[in-house]
Amino acid sequence: MLPRFVGRLGVADAVTIANAALGFVAVVVAFVDVHLAARLVLLAAVADGLDGILARRYGGTPAGPYLDSLADVASFAIAPAVLAFVVVTDGLGGFETLTLEFLLVSVVCATFVAMAVARLGMYTAYDTTTEYTEGVQTTLAATIIGAAILAGVTEPWLVIGGTALFAYLMVSPIRYPDLLARDALIMGVVHVLAIVIPDFAGRTFPYALLTLGLAYMLLAPWLYWANGSSIADAEYGNA
Repeated sequence: MLPRFVGRLGVADAVTIANAALGFVAVVVAFVDVHLAARLVLLAAVADGLDGILARRYGGTPAGPYLDSLADVASFAIAPAVLAFVVVTDGLGGFETLTLEFLLVSVVCATFVAMAVARLGMYTAYDTTTEYTEGVQTTLAATIIGAAILAGVTEPWLVIGGTALFAYLMVSPIRYPDLLARDALIMGVVHVLAIVIPDFAGRTFPYALLTLGLAYMLLAPWLYWANGSSIADAEYGNA
């Protein structure tokens, strides 16, 4: 007897499920090699963009939107929170007892996960527009965290402060427009290069990805609104 999903899920759904698996592997690897884990989170973001492209090309399934949000919980809620936790605790010298710093870091990372889950649920239920979304996308937050780690930005209190800021921004009412197709392509190329050759020329591509991600996060709500073909639900889409 075949599993229930055979014949019901499409190729885009298979990529979405792979995205969830990458998120789990990133969590496990983070405690051994945080830089490899960061690359896996960025790879999950590529898979997140690819499933949207495949769904538009070959058609989606009724389960697609639900699978996408579930996968994003693993890859863009739990995994980046674990990355931040590992970087901060390592930077502070580790903890052998339940200190105040340990509890603070744990609460911030847990809040990040909670707000990411809330955003993903709200997006699936309410964000039906193809022009913008409210709040920073979980994919973008995870990408910035991963790119920062690969770029060597690992100062503990800067990382935990950024994680706390993302926890708010993901559920904020700030409107973020969809990327135009040309800009999504540029960011996608830089994204892939940051994964494949992160140490090239003094970590050029992680720095470039971090810069592009921060520029979009800080400036797009006010300066990016423009006419042109956009890519909704793509690599830097709305989820």
